[in-house]
Amino acid sequence: MVKIGVLALQGDVREHLDVLRVLGTEARMVTRPAHVAGLQGLILPGGESTTIGRLMVEYEVDQAIIAAAREGLGILGTCAGLILLADNIVGSQQPRLGLLPVRVRRNAYGRQVDSFETKIDVPVLGPPPVRAVFIRAPLVEQVSDRVDVLAQHGGHPVLIQKGKILGCSFHPELTNDTRIHQYFVSLASSAMAPE
Repeated sequence: MVKIGVLALQGDVREHLDVLRVLGTEARMVTRPAHVAGLQGLILPGGESTTIGRLMVEYEVDQAIIAAAREGLGILGTCAGLILLADNIVGSQQPRLGLLPVRVRRNAYGRQVDSFETKIDVPVLGPPPVRAVFIRAPLVEQVSDRVDVLAQHGGHPVLIQKGKILGCSFHPELTNDTRIHQYFVSLASSAMAPE
């Protein structure tokens, strides 16, 4: 059985765990460095990226995640999780993992009251389009040529991949469409070489 963790320091932890359990994975919460051991994948949930980043450093989970990623750990970062994966956050020096060579702008789609849903084509998943929920979402302003853009909205990447690392501007855990999580679980359990 595939073992997938969810970083459980703040944010949409329960929602991701629920999806992972529906998919039949062995899902567990990650709050300490030792919890990363033995995982094939890790989800960094939406929430407050600054808070999650500070807590990652305080509990020393950040270095465990970076080391595991170098060994081939699959990582899915949604919304705030994408911000934490980015190596460049516009106007911020907040703690981050820096595992995705992208530049992101926090809250670029607006405040909480500006949240919206839309349908997005994700060719690697096939039809129908994915229902995407954007809540204070980050905008991906620039991607390295080592990053694949899997989906766009308004001309900007909203789902990106580099090896076994996925970044998602929206919240796939808030819909009943499990395809992004399924794609991630398959990616995380693959024998792809580490980055």
